[in-house]
Amino acid sequence: MYLSRFFSDADDDLVGCIRCRNAQPLNLELKMAFQPIIDVANRSVFAYEALVRGADGASAAQVLGAVKPAALYSFDQTCRVLAIETAQRLGMKSYLSINFLPNAVYEPANCIRLTLAAARKVGFAPDKLIFELTESEKIRNPEHALRIIKDYRERGFLTAIDDFGAGYSGLNLLADFQPHLVKLDMALTRDIDRDAVRRAIIAGVIGTCEALGCTVIAEGIERPEELDTLRKMGVSLFQGYLLARPGLESLPEPDMRYC
Repeated sequence: MYLSRFFSDADDDLVGCIRCRNAQPLNLELKMAFQPIIDVANRSVFAYEALVRGADGASAAQVLGAVKPAALYSFDQTCRVLAIETAQRLGMKSYLSINFLPNAVYEPANCIRLTLAAARKVGFAPDKLIFELTESEKIRNPEHALRIIKDYRERGFLTAIDDFGAGYSGLNLLADFQPHLVKLDMALTRDIDRDAVRRAIIAGVIGTCEALGCTVIAEGIERPEELDTLRKMGVSLFQGYLLARPGLESLPEPDMRYC
């Protein structure tokens, strides 16, 4: 299987990880697309988010829909390894942001081993990794999810809550764990320049994040007016089609006209 190539180069304790060795094969061919997150304050790429795609260009939702529950572990691990491999091959110098499925991680210390082994093998710096916990996936065991992201933070990785404001946990997740980054969902940022209610809600989130030491990223930015409004509210990190669409196995150059 795809992941097995890393066992010979991994640490001895990884070889003993029975769940890794016996994980159900994924039987899907995957590719990675990358979309930049832009720091408008210094007009640079802060990070690229890795987005899974099918070999035929199928979307992330289509790919995930084809993954059998018993293969979720293999899917999560394969996406991590493939993102790191592809990023290194493309010469990525910024942070690499990887989404992970908390329901697929059975034990944080064991499940991070293959990720670190892959980074060592291809020469990608582990301190350039960001792990995003998506709020849109219903987490079966919230306490377990918190243990995962706390473990990752203690290891020196940057952590993020993705799709903030669109999912199941809301402010409860932020109250229990303060990540480095909070990514505002596009449902909140869309047309914010025209929507006083959303501006009030986001102003509250920004103020809360500032008090907690979290940096806000605005997702789904498609219009200059949205970017300008959020920048005036104190946001400096942005992601969206206005700046760059995801590039399949490429690092798209962002459009800096609006920064």
